[in-house]
Amino acid sequence: MKNLLAIGAAALVLATPAIAEPGKWTDEPVRIVVTFPPGGTSDLIARVLAQYFESEYGQKAVVDNRPGAGGTVAADFVAEQAPDGTTLILGNNAPFTIAPTQFDNLPYDPMGDFTHIAYLGASTPALFVQPSSGITTIDAYITQAKGDGITYGSSGVGSITHILGKAVDIALEIEQIHVPYQGSAPAIQDFRAGVLEAYYDMVALNGDLITEGETQPIALAAPERSAAFPEIPTFRELGHDIVIENWTGLSGPAGMDPEMVKTINDTVAAIMQLEPVVERLAQFGVEHTPMSADVFTTFVEGTITTWEPLIKAAKVNG
Repeated sequence: MKNLLAIGAAALVLATPAIAEPGKWTDEPVRIVVTFPPGGTSDLIARVLAQYFESEYGQKAVVDNRPGAGGTVAADFVAEQAPDGTTLILGNNAPFTIAPTQFDNLPYDPMGDFTHIAYLGASTPALFVQPSSGITTIDAYITQAKGDGITYGSSGVGSITHILGKAVDIALEIEQIHVPYQGSAPAIQDFRAGVLEAYYDMVALNGDLITEGETQPIALAAPERSAAFPEIPTFRELGHDIVIENWTGLSGPAGMDPEMVKTINDTVAAIMQLEPVVERLAQFGVEHTPMSADVFTTFVEGTITTWEPLIKAAKVNG
């Protein structure tokens, strides 16, 4: 099981071409559909793209939030639109990686019904424990889990943090006790109250707790260490090949013109290199890796296969 989660953005960038000619691709306004309500990371990225599409290239764009059913409401809507570049989806794990295994009757084909255009970036979750526990290494965590046991919180059944917890169970050959919450905030609240011994959450959203010593990060589920928190080792460097990133990307309906796809991909790549954009996304722990549309398509397909056994193990399919 050591190589179960070897899929990661860093391993897929070798075939990425240089930026060509970014620019406007349609005279019509573009709708960027988001799978979550306003305020989250996906919504933020979509609004940044919309802003710079217009300010840098004159491409008008608006954000259309369509939450519901694990992102499948938004994905199903986009799959049914014309492939003319006027409707895109700010995709992520929910509708494209998790839903294909989670739901038996998915109303769309995550590969066949979409044109996957550009990888935008990823934020990464980490394992956190109580500072008072004395646990500072993954080996100590394993010892505790196999001894008296460990209770951890996640942001909900089927969430990326729940699936990461199950991945840790498999890779470390332990069995943690899972307590799901409605979001990460209440899980962290119980952790701070001493109810939980550990939790999994996005590392960037726990910066203040880390800095103030209120939580002890043990390992990061990323291909490489975080630039913002370089002191946190990755699971991979600790000998456990666990890479589960909360990725985001831009996709459209199937059948989009390849030249248009290339233009959008190049435009996204140029925007993601602008210093204000880099700084804004860094606040949410999102780091961009440029990918061609072909590489991004392979990436999406690979995450479905890689995550399938974990989703089933977490018993969130059905």
